[in-house]
Amino acid sequence: MNLLIARIVYGLLLLLALPYALLHLLWRARKQPAYLRHWGERFGFYRIRPTQPLIWLHAVSVGETRAAVPLVKALQAQYPSHRILITHTTPTGRATSEALFGDSVLRAYLPYDYRFAVRRFVRHFNPALGLLMETEIWPNLIAACQQRGVPVLLVNARLSVRSARRYRKLKALVRVSLGQLSGIAAQGDTDARRLQALGAKGVEITGNLKFDSTPPPEQMVLGKQLRETFGADRAVFLAASTREGEEALVLEAINEAATPDLLTVIVPRHPQRFDEVAALLEKHHVKYQRRSANQPIAPDTVVVLGDSMGELFAYYRAADVAFIGGSLLPFGGQNLIEAAAVGCPIIVGAHVWNFTDAVRQAVACGAALQVTDAPALARRLGELLYSAPLRGEMAAAALAFSRAHRGATQRIMRMIALHLPPR
Repeated sequence: MNLLIARIVYGLLLLLALPYALLHLLWRARKQPAYLRHWGERFGFYRIRPTQPLIWLHAVSVGETRAAVPLVKALQAQYPSHRILITHTTPTGRATSEALFGDSVLRAYLPYDYRFAVRRFVRHFNPALGLLMETEIWPNLIAACQQRGVPVLLVNARLSVRSARRYRKLKALVRVSLGQLSGIAAQGDTDARRLQALGAKGVEITGNLKFDSTPPPEQMVLGKQLRETFGADRAVFLAASTREGEEALVLEAINEAATPDLLTVIVPRHPQRFDEVAALLEKHHVKYQRRSANQPIAPDTVVVLGDSMGELFAYYRAADVAFIGGSLLPFGGQNLIEAAAVGCPIIVGAHVWNFTDAVRQAVACGAALQVTDAPALARRLGELLYSAPLRGEMAAAALAFSRAHRGATQRIMRMIALHLPPR
């Protein structure tokens, strides 16, 4: 497909997607009313007006926002005369930004990639520099920045097989967009190769920013308190960032593992699913308590439903073993780096294409075990809970794995300085 045809196809796809985008917001608002707020921002209309030069960083949702913490802190230290604008796509990403950064940054929704909307966004904020986190290649947005002379870097870039396949459908347009970027900082070798196959030039491998996110001390204190609440003598299994259908498989696994007095903590990836998971537990007649109730855990409680926000580090600190969700079913996996940072033994499923390099490295060094299904999860869980020495070895390997891969923030900051010299 040549460039002209690719542009026409992309424009038509955007036009056809407009009614769907509006219906999607309404549909999501049934469970998350926050989707009804700030609609104008999604089309380039903003009330906030910057009074300082801006550095703009786009972090789609929760994972990207949390990964950006060390970079945001470094930017604030290196460029004190600039204000940081963080844009999001989801309300949960925006809420995470509020919890992490408060009023120290500006925040807004990034507009949909319509030319009129992205041009209005760039004209309104006129950032000195743009940073797109992970896998964000928006042709009209990148073109609008280039036309206004705003350098844009793709940082902490990752590209899964599925994303690469999707981008290849408009490869001519994607190649132009990648060429309009001022730089690309890839997480690993695999991501760099996939980006280069799409036409990216000058890709640097800087590592994964998530390794630079150190566990907040208050979360470690909370984790210790949670462990005491859960019961110091009980084995604690954490199923973190679970996705649709995985909670039932986790229940199947813990039943098959048959570990005496086991307490399982289930933390769904998306807060709008808390009630859905509670209904599943009730359907299976599982005695459970909600974390939000903040009550002592009864001896006969089997599951704690982690229906709280911003406490994942604490959950990892309180657990003996953690399963990282989104990987037992084909969702692409979730971040295992936070679990490694607190020295928690890790189990992941087979579907981890969003974190291929990190999972491969964690498994290779003994920080993580990979399973194919619920029975395999039950077997591995039983082995780990039975053997304290094995858990100790994996915990030490997890900490070493986490420490060995730090430094992405400083490497990205050196790239940024080429386009925005510090004053």
